[in-house]
Amino acid sequence: MEVRPWQNHWHKHPGVRSGSELSFGERSADRMRNIMGSWPFVFGFFGVMIAWALVNTLLFEHILRHKAFDPYPYILLNLFLSMLAGVQAAALLIAAKRADAISSEVAVHTSNNTDDIKTLISENTVLTAQVKKATDLLEEIHLHVANIGKQIGADMGHFPPGGAPPSSS
Repeated sequence: MEVRPWQNHWHKHPGVRSGSELSFGERSADRMRNIMGSWPFVFGFFGVMIAWALVNTLLFEHILRHKAFDPYPYILLNLFLSMLAGVQAAALLIAAKRADAISSEVAVHTSNNTDDIKTLISENTVLTAQVKKATDLLEEIHLHVANIGKQIGADMGHFPPGGAPPSSS
């Protein structure tokens, strides 16, 4: 299925069910929301309204000199728009309910990930404390080695680094 720029990408979220995991009603609500909540739908709707008015007013009444099937003030168009408004209200509620379900799934997934991240952070804190302890011990060992070197004259140039220390006699 081609993804258009005006569509959202919530279905790619790992915590949201999609595809065959959805019921027919959920898929229908998603499709309806994606179609009715898009700019192409809005522009198409305005196009139909303008075409309705032009065909009725200009083509039938002025050019063909026939009586228009829905003369001005477009009573039939008003009836269709009223019916559309009634159905659209229900459609918007269905789409909002589906959007709430998606938000809930994302929130549960985020909560589960947050628990996993908290566990990883606590493990990381323990490991950091162990590394700090090892670093402190290494500094202490380094200090002892430096003191031993001073006692045998390593820092006074009596023997080169890597060379044999003077024999203690």
